[in-house]
This record gives sequence, C-alpha cells and structure tokens, in this order.
Amino acid sequence: MPDLLVRLYDLPAHDNAKMAAHGIEIRRALTPERRQVLDWIETHFGSKWAAESETGFGSHPIMTWIAVRNGKMLGFACGDATAKGFFGPTGVAEDERGKGVGEALLFAVLNGLREAGYAYAIIGDPGPVEFYSKRLDAFEIPGSWPGIYRGMLSTSKTVG
Repeated sequence: MPDLLVRLYDLPAHDNAKMAAHGIEIRRALTPERRQVLDWIETHFGSKWAAESETGFGSHPIMTWIAVRNGKMLGFACGDATAKGFFGPTGVAEDERGKGVGEALLFAVLNGLREAGYAYAIIGDPGPVEFYSKRLDAFEIPGSWPGIYRGMLSTSKTVG
C-alpha cells in the first residue's frame, strides 16, 4: 500500500475534550516509562513496532506519545521513528478501539512533528487509508510501495 502525505501546515482542528471527558490523557511518554511502554507495545503489537517505538525515546523531546487512563496505558503513537517525518507506528488496545483514542494520538504526533519544524508528514504503510484521506486530506505518494520497507529482514527463524 503506498505511503500517504499529510500537509502539517494545514491540519484540521482537533479537540481532546472527548478524551478528557473519559478520563484519558494523551501525552508524551517520559524516559522513566520507557521499559513499560515498550513492553506494552511488544505485548500488544509485536517486537517490530516496539523496536520502531524505541527510537522515539532517543529524541529530545521524546517522539512517542501514549494514551493513559488511571495509570493504565491504552495506546501509543510515534513520530520520526522509522524515518524522519514519518508518523507511526501507532496502536490502541483492542477494548479501547472506536472511542477516538487513535485519532487523538494521531493529532498529538502530527502537531509534534509540525512543532519540530516539518511542513509535511508521511504515513508509511498506512492501514485505514480512507480515514486518513478523509480526516487529514492525506493523499497517496505515487510509487511509494514498498518504499522504505523494501528488503526488510524476514520474520522467519530458519536460515537458508
């Protein structure tokens, strides 16, 4: 699936009131939370997403955002992880999906990328293309598949 391009200088407004009303905080992860956050990501989404997300903890400011309610992690999203200017990976716990958590995380990261001086963001290997296209007016980058992911190591454990 081709990557998507998002104009950060023209982002639509996003209100986190819905998150606050449900007691959900969207914020940057803190360095002392690094291991907990990465363990959560690996448990829910696998080692590759955890590895990508770890990159966010090496940035200043940290480019890994989390959704938290009552001290419990509900989701995460990253910027500048796979490559500079990239959004993702991102994921929300299964029982929290459909409540706007993913969208709130998306806007937190995109606004963070804009504040870092980017004019555009790339959503690599996007899942819900229709959502990104409709909500962000994002559009496909021609010839971008498989893009940066070309030639990744196989997940097979056999040699040969």
